[in-house]
Amino acid sequence: MNIRDFKTSLYKEMAGMIKALDNPRRLEILDLLAQGPVPVEYIAVNTNLSVANASQHLQVLKNSYLVESERRGKYNYYKLANQQVFNAWCAIRRLGFSQNEEIFELLDSFRKERGYLKTVSTEDLIKMIREDSVVVIDVRPEEEFKNGHIENALSFPRKDLQHRMNELPSDREIVAYCRGPLCEMADDAVEMLNKNGYSASRLEKGYPDWAASQHPTQKE
Repeated sequence: MNIRDFKTSLYKEMAGMIKALDNPRRLEILDLLAQGPVPVEYIAVNTNLSVANASQHLQVLKNSYLVESERRGKYNYYKLANQQVFNAWCAIRRLGFSQNEEIFELLDSFRKERGYLKTVSTEDLIKMIREDSVVVIDVRPEEEFKNGHIENALSFPRKDLQHRMNELPSDREIVAYCRGPLCEMADDAVEMLNKNGYSASRLEKGYPDWAASQHPTQKE
């Protein structure tokens, strides 16, 4: 193989992996799989896809070496192939925010519609935890909480928050987090808490980013 053919083959393989990401549903699936291994049925429900369509997208990601699967009983569980895949997703996300003004405007508009929502950085949350001045709640579904969560965080799935709100102290700051900066569950939770007299804010990122930075986590 001459040098030209060699380089063409290399770039073709690289382009194939990038092409697998050229779909909004697959990016959403990567964001979901960053929370931990889940079966295709769970992916379908959480992305508003049919099981057949979710399976097709997963197969594309798997053929591009971005996703792996393992058999657990009668179910196939899917997960990100490795940490590098999550790092690549984070890089795409950062690139989108820095280079595409429309992405930032969409997110900003979405949050302004819900009134003023205060965000907390990872560094600020770490300080608040050390000072014992905060209650941290995980508003993702319980399945994702069990796969891993911020150390000592409480599980308050978004769908249950309305009727469980009285379990939270009204005299302490509450920080809610979810899957990441593109996830709206924490925004919804903070809006609901603030309307009911709580002082609440959302973590600007999500659990996978927290775990990737090797901050303390727990797993059920």
